[in-house]
Amino acid sequence: MQTNKKTSSNVVAAYRRYLKLQRNFSVNTVDAYLRDLQKLIRYLESEGIDPADAALEDLRHFAAGLIDIGISPRSQCRILSGVRSFYRFMLVDGRAENDPTELLESPQLGNHLPEVLTIDEVDRMEAAVDLSKSEGHRNRAIIEVLFSCGLRVSELVSLKLSSLYLDEGYLRVMGKGSKERLVPISKRAVDELSFWFDDRCRMDISPGEEDYVFLNRRGKHLTRTMILIIIKQLAQDAGIQKTVSPHTLRHSFATALLEGGADLRAIQAMLGHESIGTTEIYTHIDMTTLRQEILHHHPRNILTEEGKAHKD
Repeated sequence: MQTNKKTSSNVVAAYRRYLKLQRNFSVNTVDAYLRDLQKLIRYLESEGIDPADAALEDLRHFAAGLIDIGISPRSQCRILSGVRSFYRFMLVDGRAENDPTELLESPQLGNHLPEVLTIDEVDRMEAAVDLSKSEGHRNRAIIEVLFSCGLRVSELVSLKLSSLYLDEGYLRVMGKGSKERLVPISKRAVDELSFWFDDRCRMDISPGEEDYVFLNRRGKHLTRTMILIIIKQLAQDAGIQKTVSPHTLRHSFATALLEGGADLRAIQAMLGHESIGTTEIYTHIDMTTLRQEILHHHPRNILTEEGKAHKD
C-alpha cells in the first residue's frame, strides 16, 4: 500500500495528543518521542509502506538501518522503545489491527555505571566558582541544589520560588509526567540559595520570569543547555578529569545516600523514579566501590600484595 504523507501527518498529530493528554508527558518528552518516530516515518515513506500496514520484517529492516548509520546501541534502544509506544497507541486507537513490535528485539546493553563525583570533587567545583562575578553565587547554588536534592536538570530550570519551603526544609518539584514530589533540601543548599537571592533581588527580571529561581543576566530563566555549560566549565576549572554533566550530580546524590545507608525505596521517592528497577543501578555502583575497598584494605589482599613484594 502506497503511504500517504497527509495520513501519516494526521496519525502523528493524534499520537502527539495521546502522549500529551493521556500519557501526561512533558513538552520535551513528547518532542523527543516524535523526533524518534519521524525516523521510522521517513523510512516507511521511502519504502512506500503505510505505518498501519508495517510488518515485523519492515521494522527489523528499519532497526538494521539504525546500526548501518552508526547510531549507538543505547540510542537504538530508545528509538525502538518509542516505536513500540507508537504501535501500542495505533492498536488501542483502532488504527492498526495488530502490533508488529511484539517480537521486535532491541540490542543488548551491558550494565552502564554512571560517573559519580566524590564529596571532595563537588567541593572543588564549588571552590572553583568566581564569586566576584555577578553569577558566582548563583552557580554555587546550582551545584549545591543539584547535589543536595538530586534534581533532574529539567526540574532545576523550572524550579519556582513558590515551590520553595526553605523554613520547613524541602522543595516541591514537578517531575516527569507532571508528577509532583517533595524533596528535602540541606542547610548548605539553603545557605547557598540565600546568597544567590541577595544578588537576584537586585536584578531587572523580565516580565513572566519573576517566579523562576535561577535566572541569567537578562533576567530570564536558565535553559538546560546553559546549566550543562556551567557544570562542565566548573568541572574543568576544578581539574576533574571525569565526564561531568548535571546528571552526574544527580547520580552522585543517589550514590552518597546509598553509601550512607539510605533505603532504596526512599532514594526512589526522592529521585522520582517510577520503577524501583531504575533506582537499583545505584546498588551496582555501591558494590563496585565496596569491591575496591575490599581489594585495598582486606588483610588477605594486603598479605597477597606483601607476598608479591617478597618474591620480587
